[in-house]
Amino acid sequence: MKGRFRHFLAIDWSGAKGARQKGIALALADADGGPPVLVRHDWSREAVLAVLREELPPDTLVGFDLGIGLPHADCADFFPGWAESPPDAPALWASIDRIAAAEPNLGANEFVAHPELRPFFRDGTATGIHFGCDGAAHGRGRFRVTERAQAAMGCKPYSNFNLVGAAQVGKSSLTGMRMLHHLRGHLPVWPIDPLPASGSVVVEIYTTLAAMEAGRSAAKSKMRNFRELNTALAALGSPPVAGEGAIDDHASDALLTAAWLRKVAHEPQRWSPAALTPAIAITEGWTFGAL
Repeated sequence: MKGRFRHFLAIDWSGAKGARQKGIALALADADGGPPVLVRHDWSREAVLAVLREELPPDTLVGFDLGIGLPHADCADFFPGWAESPPDAPALWASIDRIAAAEPNLGANEFVAHPELRPFFRDGTATGIHFGCDGAAHGRGRFRVTERAQAAMGCKPYSNFNLVGAAQVGKSSLTGMRMLHHLRGHLPVWPIDPLPASGSVVVEIYTTLAAMEAGRSAAKSKMRNFRELNTALAALGSPPVAGEGAIDDHASDALLTAAWLRKVAHEPQRWSPAALTPAIAITEGWTFGAL
């Protein structure tokens, strides 16, 4: 595994409305060393897709801060009772893209608004009757197996069916799944696809895991100044980035996670978590680094 990747690209994603997203940040680390570099651009989701399809450096490990699947193992289905519920993650991505096809900017609001699907989500107006697997419209919602592994590591994950609040991950994950559908045939997505012997690969990341391995707590994973960021980078064995004063936490998340990917990508245990089975891999996917 050592030397398998030459570049490490961390992407902090956003599910917000609009053509351009302040919440999207890309940072690239080189296997040969040096500080991670922020890829400065006024990013749209389509622009990120274009980079991944046409401009990605060779042998790049791409980490996306979003959920690549929805809970399935808890109910043995993504959407119990819906006749068109997809059988696996790639079919789920295709379904989201088909239902939201008329929506610009890789948006997924039309998918959430679908009358058969809205009862599964908490959308800020209502909590759907199927937000919980047992039909109870309360609690924190459904979780994937990988999110339960995150919780066991000290994180506080949120359900991908939750669309409410600053920490929600549902909107970013659903828009990200549309993007992954358009990447099909261009880049493999681990563990939904097997890890190939060479070439670039996409994985799901959770920036809090990178921050925790850099010595920060889950509650204080966000770094909002260069001093905090460079202290965390040093803990990962990375040179500091240039700058002082405040830094946007989307940028700091991407920079730190790019350095973290470079540090840990060669470790075999990262690619074989104990709870990851073939059935989980093809339906729910996994968060790289969640053990």
